[in-house]
Amino acid sequence: MANPILNDKAMKEASEAGFASGKWGPPQGASGRSSTIPAGMSDGPVSSWHSQTMTVQGTATATGVLFVVLIAAAAVGWGLVKTSNGQISEFPTWIIGGVLVGFGCVIAMRFKPQWAKYLGFGYALAEGVVVGAISHAYEVYQKGIVIQAVGATVAVFAVMLFLYRTHIIKVTERFTKIIVGATVGIMIFYGVSLLINLFGGEVSFLRADNTSLFSIGFSFFVAGLAAMNLALNFDFIEKASKSDMPKQMEWVAAVGLMVTIVWLYLEILRLLAKLNRR
Repeated sequence: MANPILNDKAMKEASEAGFASGKWGPPQGASGRSSTIPAGMSDGPVSSWHSQTMTVQGTATATGVLFVVLIAAAAVGWGLVKTSNGQISEFPTWIIGGVLVGFGCVIAMRFKPQWAKYLGFGYALAEGVVVGAISHAYEVYQKGIVIQAVGATVAVFAVMLFLYRTHIIKVTERFTKIIVGATVGIMIFYGVSLLINLFGGEVSFLRADNTSLFSIGFSFFVAGLAAMNLALNFDFIEKASKSDMPKQMEWVAAVGLMVTIVWLYLEILRLLAKLNRR
């Protein structure tokens, strides 16, 4: 999905909020930069400021930690789905609350990036339970599909990182506007379809058992769109690291990347379910 916490506007606001609060960065002068040191005073030969700024390595570490938490929570969610004779006998419908909690954490992080580390753990726990339960439900009806989806997700991530690092895909302003616009459109459409389901209707081509060419084509499109969002994530992380953003932004970036990867995985899971049925 479009990440409200991973964009240039959010990065600028987070930086301004940090400098204004005095919680991030070195001592500030009137211009928003380091204050002038009076004559005869020195902060020593080595400054610790740069060790307190965001780095790509730090973001990768934060992402890894959150994914360990998500996988552990997914194991719990997997166990919540009860089966009998190869069929699902009990599915915890209350896990929709996990979706809401995860969404709430992401939105809260948009306005309180300094809480990113704690909100990130909340997101990983809540979303992990949801992903685990959904994955088990798919696995019941199509054995081996979860491993396929995980493998495909890892492969897509690696390919997108390669394409970004080699500049085959360039994140220009036009590219960003197209991807963000299309993503917002898809999210609105999913929201409308959810309302339709609540009132007893359904959008048939979204069903995992719909194997029509249009349904499969739509899933390919959405999975591809999720993959393109990875390029936006990589670009944000690179720009933020070069801009000496505060250390806490590593957790913001880690959660944003996780949001995209989880979305990509679920879309690939749905796509494989359709392809395996043909």
